Amino acid sequence: MPVNGTVPDVHGPTARVVAMDDPATAPMIEGLRAEYTRRYGAEAAQREMSSYPLADFAAPHGAVLLLEEEGRAVAGGALRRLDAGTAEFKRIWTAEGWRRRGLGRRVMAGLEERAAALGYRRAYLTTGPAQPEAVALYTRLGYELLDDEGWGEDGERRYYAFAKPLDGPVAPR
Repeated sequence: MPVNGTVPDVHGPTARVVAMDDPATAPMIEGLRAEYTRRYGAEAAQREMSSYPLADFAAPHGAVLLLEEEGRAVAGGALRRLDAGTAEFKRIWTAEGWRRRGLGRRVMAGLEERAAALGYRRAYLTTGPAQPEAVALYTRLGYELLDDEGWGEDGERRYYAFAKPLDGPVAPR
């Protein structure tokens, strides 16, 4: 996938790599904030959405991928450097009216491709307990649940952590 520009896909929205502060990311950011608020409450949503500086997602160690239809983001995700060999995927999102069309798989495949091109050998990501669709997607795409992570002192699941080596095949498009 080119670092800049667009990649047309005959099967749907066009993929484009942008900066996190690009105005084109607004639907993704607003959609994520609304989704997190609905599932976890406003305070938790605000905490999550402000947890990472925009610079974390900037080149040369990060990237933001959008899938756009008629110039509007309908799905997307981002990656940042976790350590020298590991990319952390964040902000994985698909607009409500675009779900169940394989766009999540396309976003993940694009992020995996981009991470491998940046030299990362492993992808890591987390998702909350109120997002069973995300857990199912990551499992289907070959991500391994890191069961020793994500537990609170009270024994309740706080988050799910997943990892996948990037030296093998990427997620199916």
